[in-house]
Amino acid sequence: MAKRSVKFHLPGLRYNFPLNMIFLMLIDQYPQFFMDGLEIGSFYGEFPCSLWNGGRVSLDDQCDALFVRNVIRDANAAGIPIRYTYTNPLITEADLADKYCNFCMHEADNGKNQVLVVSPVLEEYIRKTYPKFTICSSTCKEIRNLDKLNAELKKDYGLVVLDYNFNNKFDILRGIEPKDKVEVLINPCCEPECRRRGQHYKYLATQQRTELENRKLPPNMRKPIQKWECKFEHLPTLYSIAGFPTFISRDKLWNVYVPMGYSNFKIEGRTSNMLSVMDTYCYYMAKPEHRDAVRMLCLLNLENRHIITVNKPRRGTFDGN
Repeated sequence: MAKRSVKFHLPGLRYNFPLNMIFLMLIDQYPQFFMDGLEIGSFYGEFPCSLWNGGRVSLDDQCDALFVRNVIRDANAAGIPIRYTYTNPLITEADLADKYCNFCMHEADNGKNQVLVVSPVLEEYIRKTYPKFTICSSTCKEIRNLDKLNAELKKDYGLVVLDYNFNNKFDILRGIEPKDKVEVLINPCCEPECRRRGQHYKYLATQQRTELENRKLPPNMRKPIQKWECKFEHLPTLYSIAGFPTFISRDKLWNVYVPMGYSNFKIEGRTSNMLSVMDTYCYYMAKPEHRDAVRMLCLLNLENRHIITVNKPRRGTFDGN
């Protein structure tokens, strides 16, 4: 019997992209260190600063054309699709002409890549203008009804990302079909059953728009960007969220979810600390007995490529006293 392919979808087209490429290299060079059947399904995120972006917000950053082209080239050359998280729920008809977002789409319009959507307006535009992209349905739709979820799975989507509140609810998970078309968010950092989740998505969309509008204005005319207050926003590590009922442990993923037929798993963290993301990768994808070795190989490669720096002690002067 052929081994089941288990795909992980990794965060980072910008901040974590170097880590993703290093991790991909390690899987290729040291397959014995990693779980059997492991594959990388995609790198997901956005190139800051994209109006169509959703779920997270990028401020005070911008990618140039060369960076965008190089990331697409390197990921695709390694056989990895990039997936844009164009999940802004407040897209208007006028927004469809956004120059930067259309540039990013055009550069990746080669039949190898994907885009995650929420807005029907944007989805229709992408299907018409960029038909080579695989369209995926976002968890931001907050589909919490089993019949509606199964109906969504019958539509023309490559994958449908499961609402995180269904995690570990096996009476519901058993009734989802087809399971291999579902992507499970395994390390959600949001409060379980959060009642403000939809409101938060809209806030982020507004915040992104305000940032882009402010760039065109003199400093004294720029709008203030209000901070979203949430007591759960400072839970960035694997260990901080492990007690949530929506958290999926490594053992449960490999020993329960995979045998049930689930094969696509999304790791959250495209704006998280890179070392925290690295630790999460090692936890889920490395064999337990090789996790420390994989973590050290990641760190050494990050340092050798000058992505992280280990500083030496400062020189002093002995004055004889």
